[in-house]
Amino acid sequence: MTTLVIIQARMSSTRFPGKVLIKLQQKPLLQWMIERVEQCSLVDKVVIATSTCVDDDPISEWCAVNNRTCYRGDLENVLSRFYHAATHFNAQTIIRLTADCPIIDPKVIDEHIYFYQKHNYDYVSNGPVMTYPDGMGVEVFSYQALKKTYQEATLFSEKEHVTAYIYKHPEVFTLFNMLYKKDYSGIRITIDYPEDFTLVKNIADALQPTMTSFSLEDIINYIEKNPDILNLNNKHSPNEGYELSLLKD
Repeated sequence: MTTLVIIQARMSSTRFPGKVLIKLQQKPLLQWMIERVEQCSLVDKVVIATSTCVDDDPISEWCAVNNRTCYRGDLENVLSRFYHAATHFNAQTIIRLTADCPIIDPKVIDEHIYFYQKHNYDYVSNGPVMTYPDGMGVEVFSYQALKKTYQEATLFSEKEHVTAYIYKHPEVFTLFNMLYKKDYSGIRITIDYPEDFTLVKNIADALQPTMTSFSLEDIINYIEKNPDILNLNNKHSPNEGYELSLLKD
């Protein structure tokens, strides 16, 4: 039984197609994220979960060339993709990450896993109540919670957004929402749009030459010293993708 990180990735983003393989400092964003996740001390295995759609062949091919584990499943039913990936790799604990967060802090991931391991919750995350910057999203949950969700979720939004059924049913699952020491939810360092990439590139170019693995604190300190860079992408709000998904229910 393993503690398995599953990073969901696809090429067919409607807002920024092909973003996961766009290069930052000569490395695809997906590679940035994998290398940061691999610095976690509490993770046994990292899997890239993409779809069987031909559009996602480049992700599978990149994983093969770079000796990364890739699992392919349903394009829109991401819940099914996660469930079958977790089952295939005999996961006991699953950490869900999305491939549009290339500068996620491995310490943040480990903190969430450690809390989950020390307490008796089905699901630990830093949302739906967000205080971490958008782009530091971590969800940790049990295989049994994922299996029950796979068996019972019916809405499109619950299948496209893997854990929606879990946090919508606190009467069924035990939940814990991790909070940061200060509310930085207004900072957007996820990549959904080209202007998000511009901001992340600004941060990485400033921090990467001076430190091998810059942290969330390093990112916040840099932004607080250069607050104008937030104007690059502050017109976008969190959870836009989930809101669009709800319209299909």
